[in-house]
Amino acid sequence: MASRREKLLLLDTASLYFRAFYGVPDKVKAPDGTSVNAARGLLDMIAKLVTAYEPTRLVACWDDDWRPAWRVDLLPSYKAHRVVEAVETGPDVEEVPDPLEAQLPVIRAALEVLGIPISGASDHEADDVIGTLATRADVPVDIVTGDRDLFQLVDDDRGIRVVYTARGMSNLEIVDDAAVVSKYGVHAAQYADFAALRGDPSDGLPGVAGIGEKSAASLLAACATLDGIRAAAADGSAGTPAQRAKILAASDYLDVAPTVVRVARDLDLAPFDDRLRPVDHDAAVALADTWNLGSSMTRVLAALPR
Repeated sequence: MASRREKLLLLDTASLYFRAFYGVPDKVKAPDGTSVNAARGLLDMIAKLVTAYEPTRLVACWDDDWRPAWRVDLLPSYKAHRVVEAVETGPDVEEVPDPLEAQLPVIRAALEVLGIPISGASDHEADDVIGTLATRADVPVDIVTGDRDLFQLVDDDRGIRVVYTARGMSNLEIVDDAAVVSKYGVHAAQYADFAALRGDPSDGLPGVAGIGEKSAASLLAACATLDGIRAAAADGSAGTPAQRAKILAASDYLDVAPTVVRVARDLDLAPFDDRLRPVDHDAAVALADTWNLGSSMTRVLAALPR
């Protein structure tokens, strides 16, 4: 491990264990009957990622609050379609299948026995933890996620990339600034403004009515930022008359959308050691035996330092 170039791997953990849950057949159970497909799938993912990208540091970033109240206060539609129970005194309850919910303690225990720190923050999502850790990093960073919102963190100068999982673990896509430009016609630094304009139904983000991807990209090409677009719409200096009218009509939405879309980069996170180091093999094997994690634990142990 000492000969490797320093690199930090940040896992959007929920994105990965949801993918594992739906992608790995639920055939193998723990001795008590608990499903373990998400836990086994996540371990296999970690084994593949560590082998392929050779990080020296690794963090499992966690959703302590998947739908923060401060985002909902600004934009009530934010992730509203995923709520199964509203909670006044804490995070709303997300729609999570019971067999996956039951595996979350197993997943946390597996990460802990492997020495992979779990980092979350009260009133914030894993995206915000990732944004903070990537911003503070003094080494290259690979962010593993299926969430394109994190494209806003891509920074070629600082070596921050996204390992995008949307097409599956066998078709991982490395997203740098050129990839964002090729796909959307905007630079990564413009992606949050682009997302606010275009909207994203998966997050309950309505966007500006009548402004799609092409219009959003052309407006950002002309004006550079959302603030620039709004100023140009007000003084008539850019965009078509119809586009300017749509931007002005969406003023209330555009007052709040950027804050909702942009990930935090300055959270006060609890300290932890993210260096990959030798694992307590006996403890890992004992946990694997308890939960029938089998060959998945074997593979991740082989990938991690010994």
